[in-house]
Amino acid sequence: MDVVIYHNPGCGTSRNTLALIRHAGIEPHVIDYQKCPPSKALLAQLIGRMGMAVRDVLRVKGTPYEALGLGDPKLTDDQLLDAMMAHPILINRPIVVSERGVALCRPSDMVLDLLPELPLADFVKDDGEICLRDSEAADRDAGMVAALQAEGLPTDDLTDPGRRFFVYRTLSGEIVGYAGHELYGPDAFLRSLVVLPAARGKGIGKAIIARLTRRAFDEGARTAWLMTTGAADFFEGIGFKRVERADAPKTILNTRQAQGLCPASAVVLKRAIRL
Repeated sequence: MDVVIYHNPGCGTSRNTLALIRHAGIEPHVIDYQKCPPSKALLAQLIGRMGMAVRDVLRVKGTPYEALGLGDPKLTDDQLLDAMMAHPILINRPIVVSERGVALCRPSDMVLDLLPELPLADFVKDDGEICLRDSEAADRDAGMVAALQAEGLPTDDLTDPGRRFFVYRTLSGEIVGYAGHELYGPDAFLRSLVVLPAARGKGIGKAIIARLTRRAFDEGARTAWLMTTGAADFFEGIGFKRVERADAPKTILNTRQAQGLCPASAVVLKRAIRL
């Protein structure tokens, strides 16, 4: 398989993505896009093939984004592309191209969608986080139901419409957890997150949240919401902020979980979804 990666060697996510491609037995064509950026036309084509907006591919952190006033919503796609041509560091990374499609691989595990679905040895990223695959789970997946019930988490609404659930596995195929979301326009209500006992203490929960919120982002969500009775410290540790229940959107407050499946004492948290 031919694979191209628009790479920044100074970026951990980009380095992990490149390592994952090589872990799959593929030597990609590596383009250091800061030294050899794609043309404006090619970049626009790549963004279109990713199904993303130009603004979604702009990198904010560690770039002249603020200095250039690129947060101005009045700027056109053409103007944003011109800024990316003048300052290639504004192009978020890594962008990977294969015969299976084009993707901005954040988190790095997303590159697996573009590679052959072959059994692989487990892979640990350079920050110690284990790489995961996700696949859609049935509404009443027996393993998921058992895992949720063992933790005292709600299962009564799993078959209600508008829910999407995932099972998470290591590259060698070991199931390590489950999670799901309900989407309400720009808001994603994360739910049913459980890490299996044997997989705890390995950063699996953080990895699941990264993949789950990216799936939600690709479906249009830009803010992640959740409710918890006992894991608020964990979620705050990965960037979520506590909010007053009354400050959550009505769509979140009207969910079955908020209306009764979660106790009134549950903490409400939110986090912006950014790539």
